[in-house]
Amino acid sequence: MTKTSLAPVHVVGGGLAGSEAAWQLARAGVPVVLHEMRPVRGTEAHRTDGLAELVCSNSLRSDDAEGNAVGVLHEELRRCDSLILRAADGNRVPAGSALAVDRDGFSAAVQGALETEGRIEIRREEIDGLPPEDWDSVVVATGPLTAPGLAEAIRGLTGAASLAFFDAIAPIVHADSIDFDKAWKQSRYDKGDGADYVNCPLDQAGYEAFIDALLAGEKTEFKDWEKDTPYFEGCLPIEVMAERGRDTLRFGPMKPVGLTDPRTGGRAHAVVQLRQDNALGTLFNIVGFQTKLKHGEQASTFRMIPGLEKAEFARLGGIHRNTFIDSPRLLDETLRLRARPGLRFAGQITGVEGYVESAAIGLLAGRFAAAERLGHAPDAPPETTALGALLKHITGGHLADESGKGFQPMNVNFGLFPPLEVRKRGRERKQAMAQRALADLDAWLENPRAAAE
Repeated sequence: MTKTSLAPVHVVGGGLAGSEAAWQLARAGVPVVLHEMRPVRGTEAHRTDGLAELVCSNSLRSDDAEGNAVGVLHEELRRCDSLILRAADGNRVPAGSALAVDRDGFSAAVQGALETEGRIEIRREEIDGLPPEDWDSVVVATGPLTAPGLAEAIRGLTGAASLAFFDAIAPIVHADSIDFDKAWKQSRYDKGDGADYVNCPLDQAGYEAFIDALLAGEKTEFKDWEKDTPYFEGCLPIEVMAERGRDTLRFGPMKPVGLTDPRTGGRAHAVVQLRQDNALGTLFNIVGFQTKLKHGEQASTFRMIPGLEKAEFARLGGIHRNTFIDSPRLLDETLRLRARPGLRFAGQITGVEGYVESAAIGLLAGRFAAAERLGHAPDAPPETTALGALLKHITGGHLADESGKGFQPMNVNFGLFPPLEVRKRGRERKQAMAQRALADLDAWLENPRAAAE
């Protein structure tokens, strides 16, 4: 089959991920039909019908490619001919070391590039259910505001709970920032391996001070379109639990039963537990600590916990309306839905957080779909790259909790990268990981299959 006779790949959603996926497909020589429901159907958050509209901040965060994982991802996207990064660089506004953009100019640049790319057809229409069976290759990139009809169809196909309530996310800590002079490893009643959790003990005075800080801390204000969406009762923010009574947390996620502090030989007044969050063992999440505290309040409040005084956070907690799938269970390593391989998913619906991460997964979905359409085996980037680390996390690197669930959205961070062969710390470790990532990305772009091996 020649390139000119190729059947199109359909991309559903014209946000950052969908726009990037369409661009990558077209640049590879594959025709694309890009479906965007605005302005036929609006959302509570968008104000225009422009492609790649930034609905929240105008910042793509740090542009430091030497010591920040987001900055490394920026640079990797540039080297992969990302339309999103090209438009961002062309519409940059002053923001120190961050990459911030004129949001209208940015959207116009993305839309202009897609409209003038001869292989892309843009259709303004809503896809209100599963795509037709004769669309043999589809990238679903509909984001956290997926139209109800499509969201319900995805839920019905997968059996997964695509979430449409306040999704409360617990903070994640870098393992090497935990102080084990105060914390210890033990499972409650020594179940499992006996040391599956990290435990941080609080005495009564420390617990009372912690509750005071939780109750007094400044909380996130919900957007108007989120206010009628209920909390998920099984995943309440810790402040909401604390408001129900000062001892509620001691009988909930901070219960000390079944645990013995090796330093005292007794039981603490309360215990904060952390559970390994990724297969590499570099990240630990604070169990049951989903929160709507503002980020500055979180850092100061959670560092009151013994053992976490110098904690470095890979992700702080958050709470917002969201729609995403259980990607580690549902998607294969090239983002295809196991239940229907003709569907790929990209962007926030896969469980990544942030503009740049969404664009990155869109880029990979587009490249994978293009390779498949052209008769090649898709090659994933090495796990040592920011792209590869993010992909690995959402397609298998995350560890489920005891119920088999627990997958939560994640920003890119160095905790997702494989450790260095030579141990380094601080800025030196980040710089070494960044250098390795970019070198390995270049090798992958030069020869994808060899780099993957």
